[in-house]
Amino acid sequence: MPKTNKMKTYIYTVALFILGGSVQAQELLTKDEALKITLENNYDIKVIEKNVEVAKNNASIYNSGYLPTASINSGVNYTNNTIEVESQDGAITEASNAISTGYNASIGLNYVLFDGLNRKYSYKKLKETHNLTKLQARQVIESSLLNLYIAYFEVSRLSENENNFKETLAISKRRLLRAEYSADYGQNTKLDVLNAEVDVNNDSISYLNSKRELTNSKRNLNVILGRNVIITDFEVETSVTYTLDLNLEALVRNALNNNVTLLQTNKDIQISNFDVSINASRWLPTITASSSYGYNLTNNPKTSFFAAQEVKGLNAGLTLGWNLFDGGQTKTRVQNSKIAVASKTLEKEQFIQQLTRDVYNAWEFYQNALFKLKVQETNVQTNQRNFERTNEQYKLGQINSIEFRTAQINLLNAERNLSQSKYDAKIAEYQLLYLAGNLLNN
Repeated sequence: MPKTNKMKTYIYTVALFILGGSVQAQELLTKDEALKITLENNYDIKVIEKNVEVAKNNASIYNSGYLPTASINSGVNYTNNTIEVESQDGAITEASNAISTGYNASIGLNYVLFDGLNRKYSYKKLKETHNLTKLQARQVIESSLLNLYIAYFEVSRLSENENNFKETLAISKRRLLRAEYSADYGQNTKLDVLNAEVDVNNDSISYLNSKRELTNSKRNLNVILGRNVIITDFEVETSVTYTLDLNLEALVRNALNNNVTLLQTNKDIQISNFDVSINASRWLPTITASSSYGYNLTNNPKTSFFAAQEVKGLNAGLTLGWNLFDGGQTKTRVQNSKIAVASKTLEKEQFIQQLTRDVYNAWEFYQNALFKLKVQETNVQTNQRNFERTNEQYKLGQINSIEFRTAQINLLNAERNLSQSKYDAKIAEYQLLYLAGNLLNN
């Protein structure tokens, strides 16, 4: 048998095995279940949650500078010397192994009463940095969910494609069987059988490719879900509903009030304003209070006038520091901080224009997608009726196999285009909600 015929036979056999195999029940992964799994397991979400925890710790009272500092110190000293002492009248006193010991202990407390408001604005900056990190976490979650829906609907689209290719292959197989029977009874030529075999082989390859693409898309979905990529034995929902009460003016208004990137920009400006105040605080004095209670005991050698000395008591004091002139460094820092605020404000104005443009563009794309969806639905119905009539005419021998194949391919393409349009419209809707800051609410 020629190599080409062997390959055709192999493909045909594989197609028969695929179509004739038993169908086992698979897990149905709903959109709600996929959303739940993503929020629990997605690695990007897990990482940003850790960043939020760090920012929360940084914004706590323990990192604010508002609490005092306390310390305890203690020590022991020991000396062993040989001492020779000569008095004024020339008498010499010598002491060997002159041992002296000292013991000390103290507890101290320090507190900054005033630091030029640096502590106040630094603490506020830490709080707003925590809030900024939460907004960043929200952006990661929204982006992850948008990616989830895109990947989920890609699996849905390819699942429908697989079914369409499977049905197309089944039709081609029936056509081949009919052509073989007709050839056996001399009703047509061997050419019709060969054409039918070619179409079966091509449809088998398309069907196998669709299964491969579907499996790959399921692996991509599993990566976003944060679960094992080898789990591909599951099905997804293919039904889609649309939010038909969306309003362009409301979406633009929501975007300007709730878009997560714009909210982060506002937070950046607020933090930069705190930087201005923090740098300006260097012009003001600092006042620090300190107190300590100490105990000291010293045992002197016999050559000393006092055999022992014990000191204990309370010490307290205030320290005032004021850098009257630092060579203009503070002035430079304040000026640069104000420039940074002005720059971020300009960036905000630019982003507002871009965001408004993006919402209008997304809205127009969404409306076009819905219109295209209606057209494709009508196109499928038309091609379905055309194929049914063509199939009847083909059975009656009124048309040839080429015309039949053309109608079959047209129906397949129309079904694929409808599937593509259906999910494109839904993804366009989610992207519009994402820009408007309504994706999580939806």
